[in-house]
Amino acid sequence: MNNNIKLQCPLHDCQLTLNNHTVYQCPSGCEYPIIENIPRFILQDNYAKSFGLQWNKFRITQLDSYTGVPVSRDRLTRLAGGSLNIFKGKKVLEAGCGAGRFTEILLEAGAKVYAIDISSAVDANYKNCKKYSDYFVGQADIQKIPFARDEFDIIVCIGVIQHTPDPEVSMTSLCSHLKTNGLLIIDHYSHEYPMSFSRKIIRSFLLKRKEQFSFNFCRIITKFLWPMHKITWRLRKKRGFNKIRKYFTKISPVVDYHSAYPQLGSRILYEWAVLDTHDTLTDYYKHFRSGEQIMAHLQKCGMQNIDIAYAGNGVEVRSIKSG
Repeated sequence: MNNNIKLQCPLHDCQLTLNNHTVYQCPSGCEYPIIENIPRFILQDNYAKSFGLQWNKFRITQLDSYTGVPVSRDRLTRLAGGSLNIFKGKKVLEAGCGAGRFTEILLEAGAKVYAIDISSAVDANYKNCKKYSDYFVGQADIQKIPFARDEFDIIVCIGVIQHTPDPEVSMTSLCSHLKTNGLLIIDHYSHEYPMSFSRKIIRSFLLKRKEQFSFNFCRIITKFLWPMHKITWRLRKKRGFNKIRKYFTKISPVVDYHSAYPQLGSRILYEWAVLDTHDTLTDYYKHFRSGEQIMAHLQKCGMQNIDIAYAGNGVEVRSIKSG
C-alpha cells in the first residue's frame, strides 16, 4: 500500500506527522492510530457499523474479478461518461470505497487511488487491493476528509451520499477537496427508489436491533423467500406469471437482480440478494434527492458543467469544479 501521502487532521486542517509507524499525530494533540496497516480517523463504533459487517462478510461478492462479469466496470464506465481512460495517471479520491468493487476497477484503469470509508469495510478493501502499488486506504468520514483541500483530480463517490447524515454537507466536503477543473462523479437515491411497505416495516424493526441480529434476520428472510423469486423468474414467460412476478417482487423485501444481471448465475445472484437485502434494510440513513436538488447544491459549491441522468440507483452526476 502506498503510504507516501501527506495526511491532514480532519479536525484542525493541519499536516499530520507519523510517529513510530504506528500513529499519526497533529500539533493540536489529535492522534490517529494505524491498525491492521490502515490509518483510522474515525471511531470504530459509528452509524455505518452494519455496512462494515456486510462488506467483511461479503468481501469479494461484488468484485468483477470474482463474478467474472463486468457489472461494476460497466457501471463506473457509464458514470465516468463512457470511458475509464479519464482515470489513467490521475489522483483519485474514492469516498465510501466499501469492499473495493470500484477500487479495483480504478486501479486497473491506472488511477492513483486514495480510498476512504467510515466503516470497517476498509479492512475488506485492503485485503482485496493491497497488491496494487498506487493505492492507499484509510478509515475516515467523507464529511471530515483527512487530505488537503483542492488535492484531487477526480473524486468518485458511488452508493454513499444518501447514507450519510446530511447529503448536502457530504457534497460540500467532496467539492472542497477537488482541484480547480477537477471532476466529481457521484450518484444518489432519487425519490423513486423502491421502498415497499414490507421494506419500510422491516427496516424500522431492524434499526432498533444489534447488527449481527439484523444480518442473521436478512439472511434468513432471503433464504425463506428466494425459492419463490427463482420460481417466478423461471416461469415468467408462461401466461400470467409475468404479472405474478412483478407483483411478488414489488411486495417482497428481498432485493432481486434476476432481471438486471441474469448473467451472474444462480449462486452469485443469491449472494447479491442476501447482501443487498441487508444493505437496504439496515442503512441508518436513507435520503432521497432529485436531480434538480443536487444540481442546485453543486452550483452553490462552485461546480459547473453539471451533467445529470436518471439511471442506476437514481440520480447519476458528473460535474467540474470551476476556477
